Amino acid sequence: MSDITPTEEKKQGMFDQVPPKFTFVFGLVIGIAAFSLFGYVSLLTRVSGDSTTKTASTTNVAQNEAAGTVAGDTTGDTNTAPVSVKPVSDVDHIKGDANAPVTIVEYSDFECPYCKTFHSTIQQITDKYPNDVKLVYRHFPLSFHANAQKEAEASECVAELGGNDAFWKFTDALYERTTSNGTGFALTDLGPLAKEVGVNQAKFQTCLDTGKYADKITTDENEGGSAGVSGTPTSFVLDSNGSVVQTIPGALPFSQVDTIVSQALAS
Repeated sequence: MSDITPTEEKKQGMFDQVPPKFTFVFGLVIGIAAFSLFGYVSLLTRVSGDSTTKTASTTNVAQNEAAGTVAGDTTGDTNTAPVSVKPVSDVDHIKGDANAPVTIVEYSDFECPYCKTFHSTIQQITDKYPNDVKLVYRHFPLSFHANAQKEAEASECVAELGGNDAFWKFTDALYERTTSNGTGFALTDLGPLAKEVGVNQAKFQTCLDTGKYADKITTDENEGGSAGVSGTPTSFVLDSNGSVVQTIPGALPFSQVDTIVSQALAS
């Protein structure tokens, strides 16, 4: 009688009949499958880790925005460090009483979503303090906002052809209608908007197409950069002597801006 059990006899008979070449190929396939499974599990782990990191980052940004620390295409809280801003003159776009004791000089971008939000805030400020606060608007179109440069030039063409009131009507309407982020307002709609605020559309289009005010926009940007502007919106609160008493780097909510203005008026 054999010393091998029936089961063992069956197993031994099966493998005895398998050619060595088949055994090698079978082992190779099993090895590749195992390696692929390991790689797949590793990839899933990495993607999961990246997703967790991105989710945490997005959550932190949202929390910071709610707290007012990330308020635009720039970050930070209000800053009292001394800076020098180009003095306000007759060539500036001014809204409010020219003799108001407090001035807010804003560097902005028509396609910046935070500027759109902050424009509404500033409107509330000038409505609340019609005789005490004046707003000065200067351009700082960001390079990654495709339409911002031409929109800034367009506002200057409107100012030339229709005056200060037309400029502000155009500015208010543009901020109200753009969906922001670079191409939120079609360049082909600038002419009709200019006509809507009372400007000759043909003359406006000629002004815009020739790039008449491109250099002025660049000058605003350079002067803003010299004052420390690196993102939009950035605003400077000036006292009656034209000295900067506060910097607002971002789209702070009305309550915070109102507090800053009240302090400036009291000082």
